[in-house]
Amino acid sequence: MFRTVLVANRGEIAVRVIRTLRRLGVRSVAVYSDVDADARHVVEADTAVALGPPRAYLDIERVVAAARATGADAVHPGYGFLSENAQFAAALADAGIAFLGPPVRALEVMGDKIAAKNAVAAYGVPVTPGLARPGLSDDELVAAADDVGYPVLIKPSAGGGGKGMHRVDDPAALRGALATARREAAASFGDDTLFLERFVSRPRHIEVQVLADRYGTIVHLGERECSLQRRHQKVIEEAPSPLLDADTRARIGAAAVATARSVDYVGVGTVEFLVSAERPDEFFFMEMNTRLQVEHPVTEEVTGLDLVEWQLRVAAGEKLPFAQDDVVLTGHAIEARVYAEDPGLGFLPTGGRVLALTEPSGPGVRVDSGLRLRTVVGSDYDPMLAKVIASGPDRTTALQRLDAALAGTAVLGVTTNVEFLRFLLADPDVVAGRLDTGLLDRRLPDFVPAEPGNDVVVAAAVRAWLAAWSASTDDLWSQPSGWRLGEPAATVSRWRIGERTVEVRLRGTPDDGTVTVGDTPPQTFAASLDGDVLALTLSGVRVHYRVAIEAGTAWVSGPSGTAALRVLGPRRARPDTAAEATAELPSPMPGAVIAVHAVDGKAVAAGAPVLVVEAMKMEHTLTAPGDGILRLAVALGDRVSVGQILATIEPAEVEPAGRPPSDGAAVPDVEMKESNR
Repeated sequence: MFRTVLVANRGEIAVRVIRTLRRLGVRSVAVYSDVDADARHVVEADTAVALGPPRAYLDIERVVAAARATGADAVHPGYGFLSENAQFAAALADAGIAFLGPPVRALEVMGDKIAAKNAVAAYGVPVTPGLARPGLSDDELVAAADDVGYPVLIKPSAGGGGKGMHRVDDPAALRGALATARREAAASFGDDTLFLERFVSRPRHIEVQVLADRYGTIVHLGERECSLQRRHQKVIEEAPSPLLDADTRARIGAAAVATARSVDYVGVGTVEFLVSAERPDEFFFMEMNTRLQVEHPVTEEVTGLDLVEWQLRVAAGEKLPFAQDDVVLTGHAIEARVYAEDPGLGFLPTGGRVLALTEPSGPGVRVDSGLRLRTVVGSDYDPMLAKVIASGPDRTTALQRLDAALAGTAVLGVTTNVEFLRFLLADPDVVAGRLDTGLLDRRLPDFVPAEPGNDVVVAAAVRAWLAAWSASTDDLWSQPSGWRLGEPAATVSRWRIGERTVEVRLRGTPDDGTVTVGDTPPQTFAASLDGDVLALTLSGVRVHYRVAIEAGTAWVSGPSGTAALRVLGPRRARPDTAAEATAELPSPMPGAVIAVHAVDGKAVAAGAPVLVVEAMKMEHTLTAPGDGILRLAVALGDRVSVGQILATIEPAEVEPAGRPPSDGAAVPDVEMKESNR
């Protein structure tokens, strides 16, 4: 076994690899960028090496130098970054350091989708009908499309993640789609090579895990269903697939083994197939991922194998001690990816600082997470934060456990997709296992974020009120009880939650108080605080909430989920017409200002573009919500956080005032498009 392994990655996968290294007694080395200096994987590794700016994880020379400097005899690449980079694998070999991945030839062949299709077809693996060879011109692709059969799918030979992929139903639209696909492929992968495949109707995305040693033994570890996707990105995965019968499982497994054998594969890899929902006995090779997959935990849960451990053992020269007949799948496992994104705003990436964190545990529950308290989630990397995995003796139990685990997941300070994940798990087709890759997108219009109840507002107001109590003394005048001769005065606060502005009035003491929310009747309450956990008894019902308040926002996690409330100033006795009419443009996501289209202090018209924020290779154009005078709060090149006010629009007919209060803000229009930066 290796003595020291450098993990050339970050986030949850780095933490997960380090966990196995620690169990095996192998020294772990983390690498980190400037923005990850306090990240969880850095804290949990035995030692850590700074690489430099955010993109330094992609710098082969720096990573190899870090491995040499720390005496690492192997490097685990995780996934993404350099995990499928043949040059990286070759550089490690030149340095005498083991690459915990497949041979360079496998990386090269499977990294080119055209070469991969031709290689596996020679081994009898079924491939999707189409035209795939290097250097195809637009004329050749157009000429072949009729024989391939419409609808056709344009695919780039390099890269993945759905970039450059286009479905074309009408022959008249093919040339335009080819031109667009070439531009996107060139911008994303530096290679505009394209090929055509027949589009499979209602496809299911099923992948098979393979494991191979260097002595020619290759086994498959069953399949995973990955059909629940959004924009070709997987969201929920499970093992085994609810679609396949025993015969198809054996045939698709054999095809995956043949795929691995076609490139003399060594290590852990995944072969991906398309399976028609109408013809589940028919499957077609799609691609091979020559690395550990994000969704590998569901395979681990049903096989009892630690795939990271076997990556190390195989790379160290061990033989597989089991054959295909020894691999047994037991029970069912389902994984949900927790992303920093806002489903209520078109899944825009979010960000912020983790103020409080609740991650679930219990029978059959596993969490692979890169989060820790005070982690800053920005826009430099993929927005996936964690994976929640649940397993059980059958699929129904696994689904129930996963939903309960997600209900117990809270990341205060960062908006996540947890509510949407629970909505998706409750879908009747998902429950029944009737899946296809278009299901999630079809259900998107039906998702409406729940409106938090008044109890959430009370929890936020009481938490802020208790802070004032903790700062008080025995002097009655310093206590926020509202004590005075006559009826006690109320402590009044105002909160913006969703589209509502709510006023809360508190009287009494933490042990014996009354609360009034808006025009509702007063309720009795008692409250106590332990760290960020608020025990609130409201009209005799005791509930625990986690509450964190920072920078004018209160984050509350309770039985109905997690909500963010903005703290507003006191109600104006005499409304300031100018201020009330002023609109704010908050940033919909963390990122950088890459363009400013309007001039500070000049008039703008409603709908006019004001500035552009970029994050995760997506550009977001913010437009003026109304006519008025523009007041910019940021400049070109500034990095911004989610919710940060970037500009205000003041009515042109009034004298400009200072910055308005945050209530009454208008929500700007946001146009989103792919960035070529």
